[in-house]
Amino acid sequence: MRRAQTKIVPRHELRALLREAKQAGKRIVLANGCFDTLHVGHIRYLEGAKREGDILVVAVNSDSSLRHLKGTGRPILNEQARAQLVAAIRAVDFVLVFSEPNVEKLLEEFLPDVHAKGTDYTAETVPERAVAERLGIRVAIVGDPKGHSTRNLLTSVRKAPHA
Repeated sequence: MRRAQTKIVPRHELRALLREAKQAGKRIVLANGCFDTLHVGHIRYLEGAKREGDILVVAVNSDSSLRHLKGTGRPILNEQARAQLVAAIRAVDFVLVFSEPNVEKLLEEFLPDVHAKGTDYTAETVPERAVAERLGIRVAIVGDPKGHSTRNLLTSVRKAPHA
């Protein structure tokens, strides 16, 4: 088993590792997200994604792409800290930090067998759905019902009395 730090790999290295894995008959799953403060919903999402194949690759949004998606005041944790936290999860095999607004280019580059998205999506609302369909990549909606969010967690922390 790889240690958390060695699970974080640059794009060119990941490309080679996944090519080898596919040649060995392994099923690749790509999941993605911001992971800006890890919560139980993230764990359940990634565990569900792992059940869809043999190797789970998690693409973590870079600081700049997260800021663009979530707005001012985010990220809470920088991209390297978020990548390391995700890499520490047992279900995760590889982590990649990416800057694009979505993972369409990663789907085209890595050609995973499955693209896993959380339950805040449906098969029809996955942003990369058309690209996945064109490439023959199955989209899987995984994890528990969307009852957890970083936004709600941050709101709760801000409202908590401080001693």
